[in-house]
Amino acid sequence: MSNARTMVEELVYRSCMLLDEKDFKGYLDLCDPEFRYTITAYSPEIKREMTWLEHDKAGIQTLFNNLPRHNSDHSPLTRHVTVYTVTVDDAKKEAQVVSGLQVFKTTLDGGITELFGVGKLYDTVRLNGDSARLLRRNVRLDTRMLGIGYHIPF
Repeated sequence: MSNARTMVEELVYRSCMLLDEKDFKGYLDLCDPEFRYTITAYSPEIKREMTWLEHDKAGIQTLFNNLPRHNSDHSPLTRHVTVYTVTVDDAKKEAQVVSGLQVFKTTLDGGITELFGVGKLYDTVRLNGDSARLLRRNVRLDTRMLGIGYHIPF
């Protein structure tokens, strides 16, 4: 159990570090071929769940490949994650992970860093012996006002 928890925590932390570094190939290498990625939020105004982004692994790959074509804010983002819970299902060889997420944005000149967004990561991790891969990631945002110009997933 503790070995699985350590593998899962390292996977979650590494995935955020690779996105911070914009190492998209490295990020995708952490993902299972059946990977699914979503960004969701709840809107109290319409009293409904909203899905802002939903892709499989190929879709995320396409999104990463198209990033240079977007007019984007290139201010670096830094993800701070704290793994709260890891629940291992030995029969399924999966783990359910809940992590707190804070994303900070630093201006390009390094002058100001501000809190950009807050939410949680709900991950499903496929466990296979000594390896762990992201099978599903739902980024559930509390922050809904992100401005324009960001196309890199959290």
